[in-house]
Amino acid sequence: MDIAMLAKDVAAFLTPFLPYLLKAGERATEEAGKKLGGDAWEKAKALWGKLRSKVEAKPAAREAVQDVAAAPKDGDAQAALRLQLRKILSEDEELAAEVAQLWEKAKAMGVTVIASGEHSVAARKIEGSIIVTGDQNVVQQGKYSVNVGEARGMALGNQALVNVNVEGAEPPASGEASES
Repeated sequence: MDIAMLAKDVAAFLTPFLPYLLKAGERATEEAGKKLGGDAWEKAKALWGKLRSKVEAKPAAREAVQDVAAAPKDGDAQAALRLQLRKILSEDEELAAEVAQLWEKAKAMGVTVIASGEHSVAARKIEGSIIVTGDQNVVQQGKYSVNVGEARGMALGNQALVNVNVEGAEPPASGEASES
């Protein structure tokens, strides 16, 4: 078993749930957690249930969890959590085996795709789609295009542009509305 990889995967999986897991038991928290992904919430609670006592017993681990819960996008906080989980799992082979088993069950149920943060996109498989994330983006389709489902394109960031054209189609002029 690769403890470092297990710690990395579990930390990444738990990150969006930690603000709710730290308040687990409160009715509103349960509902919010369930909205994050039903089965994923249940798997997160199970993993956290295994790790919680060890994390709470170690001040550095407790602080890392609190930091990630407060700032889930902070790469430094995430790295600290990965390190603390790796230490905890390395010190307790039985716990590591139990966490690994829970993680395998979570992956087997398809609970591995997570989008966290503003403008996030998560998917298992995307075909024939246009993905646009950011602010003030524009998607333009050529006027001779037969089906948007056949288009391919991705725009990431602010004020990005995806211009989808089928061979022979002219792109719309700037500011001109495109036809479907």
